[in-house]
Amino acid sequence: MHAIRLHTFGPPENLRYEETEDPVPGPGQVRIAVAAAGVHLLDAALRQGSLGPHPAAAELPAIPGREVAGVVDALGEGTDPSWLGRRVVAHLGLVQGAPPGRGSVGGYAELTVTDTARLHEIPDTLDPAEAVAMIGTGRTALGILQFTDLGPDDIVIVPAAAGGIGTLLVQYAKNAGAHVIGLAGGPAKVSRVTGNGADLAVDYTRPDWPALVREHLGDRRATVVYDSVGGDAARAAVDLLGKGGRHIVFGWSSQGISDSGPLTFTDEELAERGITSEGVLGPVMLEKAGGDIRTLETRSLAEAAAGRLRPAVHRFPLDRAAEAHRALETRGTIGKVVLEPRPRHTPDATP
Repeated sequence: MHAIRLHTFGPPENLRYEETEDPVPGPGQVRIAVAAAGVHLLDAALRQGSLGPHPAAAELPAIPGREVAGVVDALGEGTDPSWLGRRVVAHLGLVQGAPPGRGSVGGYAELTVTDTARLHEIPDTLDPAEAVAMIGTGRTALGILQFTDLGPDDIVIVPAAAGGIGTLLVQYAKNAGAHVIGLAGGPAKVSRVTGNGADLAVDYTRPDWPALVREHLGDRRATVVYDSVGGDAARAAVDLLGKGGRHIVFGWSSQGISDSGPLTFTDEELAERGITSEGVLGPVMLEKAGGDIRTLETRSLAEAAAGRLRPAVHRFPLDRAAEAHRALETRGTIGKVVLEPRPRHTPDATP
């Protein structure tokens, strides 16, 4: 098979498209002919070697990628035969560095393997790339939304509103009846946020964007800021919160993927502003979901299948993984970044 392999930590060009062994599913596993693989900022941090002791840090060489969709084409010993031939999507978990032939390979490949416990069947209304977006980005968005009970009285600000998670937060908030303000960088992304249903879309690269939001709101104040960016943009958004407002933190992309922390406030600052600030990633999100991340995955896929949430997907061929990483790191993408292997050519068995 062809796969993207990382032999040395460093720039995107270190992601090499090459031939390697086909993975073999072990007991209780399936092999998936990959149609789409998700790309995440964590993948870029892994590629750079900046994760340090983080449990996702891989031994090299490694095939990155944690989210895949495709068709089951082989079964391991003892695996339920009904999985064969089904369209499936799975979150593979932490990246592994073991040789491909031992059944431990990430999603940036034509073939991958995983345990049946991780599989979900893809709803008929979704294509593989959309399913990949919902199994990772979608589950995270719904995990974030567990911490707020949105309604018509809410005014929501979504920085990075053209991103994969931001797109879904805008849609969900609008479905809940909230007034939504989406921030994005550049005219193309602003246009996308407007088309996604935001009541106001603003280019946060403009120095006067907070004034534009204040003019739009009049004497009203925001009630929720969903912050994945940190830095000056997030601080300016928090300044638009009224008393009782909530700052929900799930990232800090403006400070760099290897940076150590998000925008924070002291207890005194929070008390003075009359707001709260809460980080919602990691164990706290899992605990809120009842300890079972699959509940968020199942719900995410169901929301997309019903058309209530529509993921934005930015597609690249698998062999252009380096370009995909570069675009993601420079904010040159809109929505969830997905790699799509070219169709595999199999020998014609006809005599």
